[in-house]
Amino acid sequence: MRYLPNSDADRAAMLRATGHESIEELFAQIPEELRLRGRLNLPGPLSEPEILEFFRQAASASARDYVSLLGAGAYSHFRPVVIDALISRGEFLTSYTPYQAEISQGNLQAMFEFQTLIVQLTGMEVANSSLYDGSTATSEAVLMALRVNSNGSGGRRNRIVWARTLHPEYRQVVETYVRHLGVELHELGYTESGQIDLRELDSALNDAFAAVVVQSPNFFGAVERTREIAEITHKHGAMLIVSVAEPLSLALVKPPSEADIVCGEAQSFGVPVAFGGPYVGFLATRDKFIRQMPGRLVGQAHDTEGRRGFVLTLATREQHIRREKATSNICTSQSLFALAATIYLCLLGKKGLRMLAEHNLAKAHYAAGQLRSVPGVLTPFTGPHFNEFVVRAPGDAGDLLEALREEKIIGGLNLERFYPELKNHLLVCVTETVSKSTIDRMTEVYRQFAAGFGRSGGDSELQTAPAGHDR
Repeated sequence: MRYLPNSDADRAAMLRATGHESIEELFAQIPEELRLRGRLNLPGPLSEPEILEFFRQAASASARDYVSLLGAGAYSHFRPVVIDALISRGEFLTSYTPYQAEISQGNLQAMFEFQTLIVQLTGMEVANSSLYDGSTATSEAVLMALRVNSNGSGGRRNRIVWARTLHPEYRQVVETYVRHLGVELHELGYTESGQIDLRELDSALNDAFAAVVVQSPNFFGAVERTREIAEITHKHGAMLIVSVAEPLSLALVKPPSEADIVCGEAQSFGVPVAFGGPYVGFLATRDKFIRQMPGRLVGQAHDTEGRRGFVLTLATREQHIRREKATSNICTSQSLFALAATIYLCLLGKKGLRMLAEHNLAKAHYAAGQLRSVPGVLTPFTGPHFNEFVVRAPGDAGDLLEALREEKIIGGLNLERFYPELKNHLLVCVTETVSKSTIDRMTEVYRQFAAGFGRSGGDSELQTAPAGHDR
């Protein structure tokens, strides 16, 4: 696409519209030291062979030889090559909304199959055809709960209670979504199990709350008690939203069918980690809330000759551009990656997905057990976990991560970044991509680090567990 610069008249008109006399006045808020006063010093153009060589050298410096134990919402799972082969077909590579059902049956059926699989996994009754990612899906679920609870003689419920164990970056996105809507957000703490405090939840709720938002498995990897949470939530007339960042757990853990909305991230299903995106979100709910559900919904229909077909349903073409009257201003979906997730799930099937989940569970518990065998290393939270868990390091967590990197192991997430009270705690994720030999090698690094920390006369408090936290 050609670059068409603005004319002097265009710039003058735009300045008048913004109420500024000059370009300098428009950009006056930018600090002087950050302004570019000359031409940007960029290297000259490269030929195609030079560009290819540049990227070959850049790729050689990447971390492809490292084993990653990072999770925290982005999970390394094996991706069958057939996924990319199929989603790269020209029939699927379009950004056009499939309004014309008669020429979009392939895309529409793929979306319908994705919805069906999400319903089966979550235990809900209906799902949309995907959203941007887990954070925006959770935010859309909050807005949906506010809409559902805004009607009736009791007045509008404008408060949300969310677990502190909800993904910190999901919480940031939710805050952005509701910032100007007059919504109050109340945080719920966690117990020594790593799960939310049920007594605190019961005492916090009243008839001003629209919804409770929890994540399961939560950010610490602990599986929440969704049945008990649902009972407390519904007793106070609020809706329960369960966000799922690692949906592979749904193949093994009982689906949160007691919830009103189940949403989250489907990246684990055949979508590459890819530096954090693009990913694919999902949202499922009960039939009675279907009119308040955001995004697209594909339905199954029959033509005049009785043949099965698929159409966008329960939403007009203009629904998503109705500004404040729309259920959502999302005008697209992540259909290509929803297709990737659909292919992945169909390749594995029910049995294969459960076997993979069991494999993840077994490896994570083996890793936790091995690390607990190291003097001074603790897994402080006592609740059940899937393929992630928290480890308390026998010294400075940053130094331990550096020691692991020297062995080409990316050892996890330093939780102090998001939870200041969890200094020297790491969030460790173990999937099928982490071998037993890597776990044993990681354990040996922990053991050597702990021995060196002990000789250096470190803080002895780190060598013992707080009351009720030892496992």
